[in-house]
Amino acid sequence: MDMWKFFDITHREHILCNPMSLEKLDQLITLLRLKHGARVLEIATGKGEFIIRLAERYRQMTGTGIDFSPYCIAEVRKKHQTRVPDAQLSFLEMDGADYQPSQPESFDLVACIGASWIYGGHKETLKALKEMAAPGGWVVVGEPYWRQEPDPAYLEAIGEQRSSFGTHYENTAAGLDLGLELVYTLVSSQDDWDRYEGLQWYAASEWAERHPHDPDAGELLQRVRANRASYLQWGRDTLGWSIYVFKKVGG
Repeated sequence: MDMWKFFDITHREHILCNPMSLEKLDQLITLLRLKHGARVLEIATGKGEFIIRLAERYRQMTGTGIDFSPYCIAEVRKKHQTRVPDAQLSFLEMDGADYQPSQPESFDLVACIGASWIYGGHKETLKALKEMAAPGGWVVVGEPYWRQEPDPAYLEAIGEQRSSFGTHYENTAAGLDLGLELVYTLVSSQDDWDRYEGLQWYAASEWAERHPHDPDAGELLQRVRANRASYLQWGRDTLGWSIYVFKKVGG
C-alpha cells in the first residue's frame, strides 16, 4: 500500500498530524512574536496548519512549506487559498532533505515538527535547521521521547530501536550541544496522544466501511489494528512527544 495513501486515510480526521493540541500550537505561535517581514520555512509541513496559522497571525511574513506527500500539499494549498489568500506562501512537493535555500542562515523561523527521519534523526535535524536559521532566529522541532525504557517487544512491534529516540532531557541536550538556546517545550498530554491515535483508528474504520472493495482495505485495517494494539499495550505508557523551541544565538 502506498505510504502516502495510508497516511492520508489514517489522518483524515486530524487537524494536526502529530499528538499536539491546537491550544498548545496557538500558544507557541503567540510566543514566537515574529518580526515584520519574517521569513519562515517549514519542513514536512503536513496539512500546513502551523504555517497557515502563522500567516493568519503574522500577516507580513513570507513562508515556504515543504512536504513529500501529494495529498498534504494539495490540502495545504487549498487552505492557503481559502484562509489566507493574500499571504505570501509557497508550497513545494519534494523531499525536505533535498531542499537548499538560496542563502544560508536566511530564515527567521525554521521548523520540522514530527519528521526528523528526513534528516536521519533528532540531532541531525537540529543541525540542518540551524544552518538555515538566521542569527537570532527560531529553530522548532517536534520529536518523540522515551518516558520509560521500552519493552523489546514494543520496539519489535513498531520497527524501532532504543537509539531511535532519546529521553526528554536528551532531546533538549542535543540542541544545547549544537550551541542552540532552549527557550521552551510544549509536551503532549495523555489526552493529546489518545486523540491522535484514536482518530487514526476511527478514520481507517470509516474509510474501509465506505470502500470495502478497495484492494488496500485489508492491509489498511491490518496495519491500523497492529498499531492500535502496540499503542494500548506499550506505547501509551512508554512514548512521549514534545515540541522543542530553540533560538540560534550569536552571529
